[in-house]
Amino acid sequence: MTYVVTDNCIRCKYMDCVEVCPVDCFYEGENMLVIHPDECIDCGVCEPECPAEAIKPDTEPGLESWLKVNAEFAKTWPNITIKREAPTDSKEFDGKPNKFETYFSPKPGQGD
Repeated sequence: MTYVVTDNCIRCKYMDCVEVCPVDCFYEGENMLVIHPDECIDCGVCEPECPAEAIKPDTEPGLESWLKVNAEFAKTWPNITIKREAPTDSKEFDGKPNKFETYFSPKPGQGD
């Protein structure tokens, strides 16, 4: 099992999760984070820290596509281990449906 970041992180990107991760397995895209599935130790400390409730265990049904997104982009996006400020409009995007199709950016973020 591993944890995955799902679509509600897109344009929210709160980053509370990166501060508590003991193995630094978060990677930063332009407008969301992902978890590297081979680095995650399944401790689960990140899940309750996410204000957008965008982190889920991969055992939940329907997350196969998100496991692929996390695995793919964790290979190319930079590692992030420190929390920065969330985007100023993050609350406007929290809970919006179908964010991947509309707002996802494959561009990398700045990382540490």
